[in-house]
Amino acid sequence: MTFQLPDYKQPNFDQEPFLSSPDAQVIVVKKPGVAPEHYHALSIYPEYFKINGDWILATESRMDGVPVLRTDGSVHVVEFRNLNVGDKVIVGRREDGHEGIYVYADGFRSNDTNTDLFAFRSGRSRETAYSMDYNDLYELLKYEKDHGYIVWVLGPAVVFDYDSRQALSTLISKGYAHAILAGNAMATHDLEAALFGTALGQNTYNQQSPPNAHYHHLDLINKAREAGSLKGLIEQEAIDEGVVYSAITNNVPLVLAGSIRDDGPLPPVIADVYYAQDEMRKHTRQATTLICLATQLHTIASGNMTPAYTQKNGEIRPVYIYCVDIAEFAVNKLRDRGSLEVTTLVTNVQDFVVHLRNNLVQTRQDS
Repeated sequence: MTFQLPDYKQPNFDQEPFLSSPDAQVIVVKKPGVAPEHYHALSIYPEYFKINGDWILATESRMDGVPVLRTDGSVHVVEFRNLNVGDKVIVGRREDGHEGIYVYADGFRSNDTNTDLFAFRSGRSRETAYSMDYNDLYELLKYEKDHGYIVWVLGPAVVFDYDSRQALSTLISKGYAHAILAGNAMATHDLEAALFGTALGQNTYNQQSPPNAHYHHLDLINKAREAGSLKGLIEQEAIDEGVVYSAITNNVPLVLAGSIRDDGPLPPVIADVYYAQDEMRKHTRQATTLICLATQLHTIASGNMTPAYTQKNGEIRPVYIYCVDIAEFAVNKLRDRGSLEVTTLVTNVQDFVVHLRNNLVQTRQDS
């Protein structure tokens, strides 16, 4: 099976109410960071705005962002805090085209109706069959490796296990990651494993806790701060494996967003939450596939910054989001966003990553 992007079905604007609808109304921002009354807020879906008689698709969309009309006639989506005096914000709450605003949720929708109205286990849980989801993801990632932008959102659980840490490192080295979003913990415990063989003091292979191993993550952070950078630490300590090592040596951007509980933190961890959000969005706005592993807060944040679609080479295509967690609540939290392309898997992320590596990268025996 070879992956093929679904066709996007453009809205038919040569019919009512689109033909007789007015141009979208705009109001100029008077105060920095404050949208005018009756502002329009974006959804995750493709949204069109009637500008000078033409229906224009908003670019680089973001849920809960504000549409701003630029002088060239394009519509950009801006966070409230980034609104500037003089920005022309599109206003209106009616989304059916009558006010020059149209939210379009059917662009990638399948016409397949071969499904019973009633069925058991229609939700996503630990009882769900995930075999087809895995096979679809294998084919998707093979395609995205060369044609897309794969963003991983990582919690520390993925580096607590020896096999999953090695598997993810291999996937990064083989080109299956174009950016990584995480926090202080993931990077700290990955580097701790590289230097001491432990993650939060426990051996990543045999689960043993050596004497004073609870110091290891703090010792690692201290060494990193002394080195001044993660690259400096890798060189200073001769680290030659792991997720962070693979990311840095393969020039994969690594955005580490801080939290209130961080130890240290590591030198590149971004303490300013809004600056961290801006750095994360540089990658979510490019994303064609987002894979979120065992990190509820980072997953929700990244998911909220990722639209259901993107434009590549002038074509509109879906953005695929995978959310993997052992807790059903965590995966359903993201799915409740109502995104077109969120696939949730209730499973151990360590097993998940090893499955990906085994099916995407040839083993030594196979090669």
